Amino acid sequence: MAIAEVTIIPIGTESTSLSSYVADIQKVLQQSPESIRYEMTAMSTIIEGELDHILQVIRRLHETPFEAGAKRVSTSIKIDDRRDKQGSIEQKLESVRSQLNRDR
Repeated sequence: MAIAEVTIIPIGTESTSLSSYVADIQKVLQQSPESIRYEMTAMSTIIEGELDHILQVIRRLHETPFEAGAKRVSTSIKIDDRRDKQGSIEQKLESVRSQLNRDR
């Protein structure tokens, strides 16, 4: 299972506010037929699932601001694809929490 962090920035919009674009992207994620898990953060969205599914979803997410009138879209993607053992968003966070608790 892979984990990807994606940031999609519409450029050439009429306003500096991007919340409507973010909401449109979240709607696409909610309606995704692929088996994924996702979390919105203040700066990006984290998606967990099979790599092929993640890439299909990201393609649709990239197109979403164009459909809403953006003239240009910049998409940044980071992928963590660990294959030696099963991982997840929660597992990664729990690993850090465990380290923090050891240091106390």
